[in-house]
Amino acid sequence: MPLAGIAVIRISGPQSLAILDRFTDGARRGKPRRAHLRSLVDPADGDVLDQALVLFFPAPGSVTGEDLVEWHCHGGQAIVRAVLDALQRQSGQFALREARPGEFTRRAFENGRIDLNEAEGLADLLAAETETQRRAAMLMADGHFSRRLEEWRSRLLICSAQLEALLDFSDEDDVPDDGVEAALRDALSLLRTDMAVQLAAPSAERLKDGIHLVLAGPPNMGKSTLLNALAGREVAIVSDIAGTTRDRIEVPVNLGGIAFVLTDTAGLVDESEDCIERIGIDRARQAMDAADILLWLGDPMECPRDDAIRVSARKDRPDWSLPAGVDIAVSAVSGENMDDLLALIRVRAERFVPGEGAVALHRRQRDAVATMVEALDAALAEGDLLVMAEHLRMARGAMDRLIGRAGVEDMLDNLFGRFCIGK
Repeated sequence: MPLAGIAVIRISGPQSLAILDRFTDGARRGKPRRAHLRSLVDPADGDVLDQALVLFFPAPGSVTGEDLVEWHCHGGQAIVRAVLDALQRQSGQFALREARPGEFTRRAFENGRIDLNEAEGLADLLAAETETQRRAAMLMADGHFSRRLEEWRSRLLICSAQLEALLDFSDEDDVPDDGVEAALRDALSLLRTDMAVQLAAPSAERLKDGIHLVLAGPPNMGKSTLLNALAGREVAIVSDIAGTTRDRIEVPVNLGGIAFVLTDTAGLVDESEDCIERIGIDRARQAMDAADILLWLGDPMECPRDDAIRVSARKDRPDWSLPAGVDIAVSAVSGENMDDLLALIRVRAERFVPGEGAVALHRRQRDAVATMVEALDAALAEGDLLVMAEHLRMARGAMDRLIGRAGVEDMLDNLFGRFCIGK
């Protein structure tokens, strides 16, 4: 148990307030959601365990949706252990037990305080390592995507009701078939477009795994030196001997709050009698093809991709001259123009990260939205209204799974198992 200034002990459940009264020896509770200084007393022998700040949150207005108590104790290990041991001794009367990882958040989900997507956003927030990951996770945890889903769900239900009206009451005078069906198809088309726009946005996995930035070019063009400068540490061997780098070197870095994976590659030559060097060159070409952003450090006229950043990386050399067609000239040794190169890289990276206020979806979320888009496409292409209704039913099923209202029990165990005990 690590040393801390304050230790927060949280109790959630229908007996929480009774436990509070027992450990404060019947002292006045005070107002909910207000911190009160109280003595925590061991009910077994009356010993004072600690002077703590005590708060309580009546159901349903707590983070778990249940009665909830928090004791903000001093963080010494002996104090925390004494309080937990005293709680354990009351487990027979109050059915107390230690929370499992993520149990408080899971109870919040089960009691309707948050939906599944907000819970996933909280998990991402706890694991965030870069600024872009933090911003995206905050939007998801704050319910930005959940509110969008609720709007989509409302529109989908309205369309389903209109379709049922067409099927059940098409022979009634007060249901204008042609007008209703045309309006229905227009509404479904707009809904499908909104979903497709979200589906086209960058994914959460891209934010976590990083943007692949590959350095490539002929031997002895400064690739490894530039890689070390971008990484901020010595990760590649630097030498004037051509062919020093014989295989790909990958290093994860944080550049301007964005996760990148930098890849240094073997120098490209037309012919080589060294079988190991040929393998390295093949891997270099594979990395170039798969790169999100390519830094080309060779002859600009021989650059293999139109979208590459053409870099002259040895501006510090006495014999250096500016090649025609380069986008930027830098010195990784002196640092000259390195800030400008980083700014250029960040501009190229913008299309791989969510824009301001945009959410990034995980694979599960993207699959569900894709299923809804496919169902709406099938519905719009269908002439038989009965079959069209079946496609809308499939879209609603995907929506329920996305929100967490059906068929997600196994996934829940995996998700909440990623949380710490206190969450």
